[in-house]
Amino acid sequence: MSEVIVVAMFVTLVLFLLTGAPVAFALSAVGLLFGAIGIALGQLTFDLLYALPDRVFGIMRNETLLAIPFFTFMGLLLERSGMAEDLLDTIGQLFGPIRGGLAYAVIFVGAMLAATTGVVAASVISMGLISLPLMMRYRYDIPVACGVIAASGTLAQIIPPSLVLIVLADQMGISVGDVYEGSLLPSLVLTGLYALYIFAISIIWPAKVPALPLEARTTRGWQLLGRVIFVLVPPVILIFLVLGTIFFGIATPTEGGAMGAVGALALAAMKRRLNFKMVWQASEGTVKLTTFVIFILVGSTVFGLTFRGIDGDRLVEHLFASLPGGQVGFLVVVNILVFLLAFFLDFFELAFILIPLLTPVADKLGIDLVWFAVVLAVNMQTSFIHPPFGFALFYLRSVAPKSVTSSDIYWGAAPYLVIQLLMVGALIAFPQLVGTHAKKDIDTKGVEIPTLEQPGYAPPLFGAPPGQ
Repeated sequence: MSEVIVVAMFVTLVLFLLTGAPVAFALSAVGLLFGAIGIALGQLTFDLLYALPDRVFGIMRNETLLAIPFFTFMGLLLERSGMAEDLLDTIGQLFGPIRGGLAYAVIFVGAMLAATTGVVAASVISMGLISLPLMMRYRYDIPVACGVIAASGTLAQIIPPSLVLIVLADQMGISVGDVYEGSLLPSLVLTGLYALYIFAISIIWPAKVPALPLEARTTRGWQLLGRVIFVLVPPVILIFLVLGTIFFGIATPTEGGAMGAVGALALAAMKRRLNFKMVWQASEGTVKLTTFVIFILVGSTVFGLTFRGIDGDRLVEHLFASLPGGQVGFLVVVNILVFLLAFFLDFFELAFILIPLLTPVADKLGIDLVWFAVVLAVNMQTSFIHPPFGFALFYLRSVAPKSVTSSDIYWGAAPYLVIQLLMVGALIAFPQLVGTHAKKDIDTKGVEIPTLEQPGYAPPLFGAPPGQ
């Protein structure tokens, strides 16, 4: 009977989502509906209703989630202070003399914005408004220009302080700091692959990514050096204060986010752009995004409570654990599933609905959860740039000139989608790309057993868990 209820829950949830109902309310409604059905059929007891308030208040008391409003506020404030415009202008002048210089500037600034804002919408819209008209003016190929802007904006999902990494760490019950550290090298490699793709275009089709003409290079020599120092040093210091303190264990992610918010206020004040309107708009945007996340989390909690009450988690665990190929089979199926679901669900919805079901299985199979979180984060990043619901594509479409067609944006983003999938494969093939931590597990006989946390060690992804 419980198997029938589990299948019916998923089917009902899919039907709710297809109607366009808000995800948070769809999750809550399905959870409560099947909770009542389970109680009526004797599959559940009224203890479910008694546990629900504690779970909801537990979400509200979760200090880890405080990092979300802090980092969101920091990002929105920096975006409204004109940091993106200053960076693009300066880095564009720096790379202007070489082919693809503006595209390299967009990638570099996208990474910088990701490390200071963590918000995809802010990055894509800012760069779309500033750099796309400039690239079109200097005869860049339109799909290439659109693709590099959309893809660079998605770096905010994998470069710390990414919001999705906070959510993944919370849902998996692991340290946010460990996930941040683990994602650092893969995010830099992904940024490098984007730049390598532009370099390949500059060699094969140089006309698509021309250098800036001499008259457009308005800043040179010592003046350019001064601008680079003035524009780059403050955000780099802010990145170090926020991420460096987290990596070195000086501050928690929540404390780092608070420092980042204060630092963003200080940077805006230094540029004489801090005013009440800017703070109000940033605060309003922060409240909206934070409320959106918390409501989805409450809805997923209601859904998950009923789902576990009818032993749905055991059914899913048995289903995935019995896949042929062990860890390899599990990883292949999960990554294909996440990629396909990303066509229709955004990363928050995937994190709250799917991750709680996959984490126990991965843990029992001996897969390191920090590594698993980074792989899923890179995979879920694809949800922003593939149709039909790629949000980065929608953001760029909303600010692009009318002469830019939707097909230009879609075709321009397609190569970066392939690059992101190749990055997922690289992480599976070379798990040591994920950052490591100095830690050892001790078995019952006192023999030290190395794990992913030990430097220089690759986790046993394709064998038995350590100690077995």
